[in-house]
Amino acid sequence: MIYGIGLQWIIFIGVALLSWLVQMNLQNKYKKYSKIAVGNGMTGADVALKMLHDNGIYDVRITHVAGQLTDHYNPTNKTVNLSEGVYGSTSVMAAAVAAHECGHAVQHARAYAPLTMRSKLVPVVSFASNIMSWVLLAGILLLNVFPQLLLAGIILFATTTLFSFITLPVEINASHRALVWLNRSGITNAYNHAQAEDSLRSAAYTYVMAALGSLATLVYYVLIFLGGRRN
Repeated sequence: MIYGIGLQWIIFIGVALLSWLVQMNLQNKYKKYSKIAVGNGMTGADVALKMLHDNGIYDVRITHVAGQLTDHYNPTNKTVNLSEGVYGSTSVMAAAVAAHECGHAVQHARAYAPLTMRSKLVPVVSFASNIMSWVLLAGILLLNVFPQLLLAGIILFATTTLFSFITLPVEINASHRALVWLNRSGITNAYNHAQAEDSLRSAAYTYVMAALGSLATLVYYVLIFLGGRRN
C-alpha cells in the first residue's frame, strides 16, 4: 500500500459524509423557512433593492435566475441574481438569502479585501480547474518516471484549495452584514430573526465542508507523491 493512503481515505470519506449531511441539513432548512412569511410582505427582490439603497448602492441590478439555491452576486456585471424560490417569495429564507447576496455587493462597493483577493484568483482557478484533472491523472500514471508532473498537478489543485479557504471569510462576512442590516432595518424581528440567522449559518457550513473536502483531496495527492518518491 502506498504510504498514508489508508488514513487519508478515512479522512476523505469522513469529509464526504459530513458534506452530504450538511447539504441535507441546508435543504431541510430551505424547505422549512421557505414556508414562514417574513411578516411585512416584502419579496426577496424587494429586500435586495432596499438593502442596496440603504447602503448607497444604485448601480447594481437585481435579476431572476432559474434553479434552487442558485443565488449569487456577479461583480463583473454588478448583478444580484436571485433564484426562483427567492426573487418573488416573501419568506424568511428569501429575505435572508437576498440580503446575503447583497452583502457581497456591499463588500464589492467597500473594496472588502478577501473579496478583492478572491476575484483576482478567479482567472487562475479557472485555468487550473480546466487542466488539473488531466495533469493529476497523468502525474499518477507517470509518477515513477516523471514525478514533476504530479507535483505540477498538486500546485494547480492547491490554488483551488486556497480559493475555497479565501471564500470562507467572504461568505461569513456577507452573512454578518446581512443579519445586521435585516435586524436594523426591521425586515426581521424578535420572532423570525433567529430563523434567518439559522438559515445563513446552515449555508455557511456548506462552504466550510467544501474547503475541508478540497484540503483532504490535496493531502491525498501529496501523500501519493510522497509515497511514490519513497518507492
